[in-house]
Amino acid sequence: MIHVRPASERRRDFARWATGHTVKLRTVGPDVFAVPPHLFVDVPEELLIGAIVDGHRYRSPLEDEATGTPPPGPVDQPDVLVGELVGVPGVPLPPVPDAAYPPDAVLLPVAPAAEPGQDGSTPDSSGGNTFACDRCPRTFTTARGRDTHRRQAHTED
Repeated sequence: MIHVRPASERRRDFARWATGHTVKLRTVGPDVFAVPPHLFVDVPEELLIGAIVDGHRYRSPLEDEATGTPPPGPVDQPDVLVGELVGVPGVPLPPVPDAAYPPDAVLLPVAPAAEPGQDGSTPDSSGGNTFACDRCPRTFTTARGRDTHRRQAHTED
């Protein structure tokens, strides 16, 4: 249900609209109506101007037109980023030019890529890495698998 609190000057008209249906709409508070979603789209625009819908002020296109407020549109993005945000797996994204960042942006340091062996792994014959348990002869395809094995199989240490 969508909770609608009409503006005080439109409350009576909203109540007339709400009780004009075969299934009467109910109130859930002294000035709040519970409107099913399929009926909400049929509420006349004039009744929603100034209303609070699910805790947010209803922003009517009619009201915006009367006050001269432009309709909400897409967020402006620098032209340099258009089309470059979608990546292809295995292909690094192009660098983002400094002009794309706001003046107060703080750039994060780039972490160096991990080389095989730094995480306790050893290269295997298939080109991938294996992770050997240091307490038994078992090997694992992930460091997480090796660590889980250590916790469960070697609890006495």
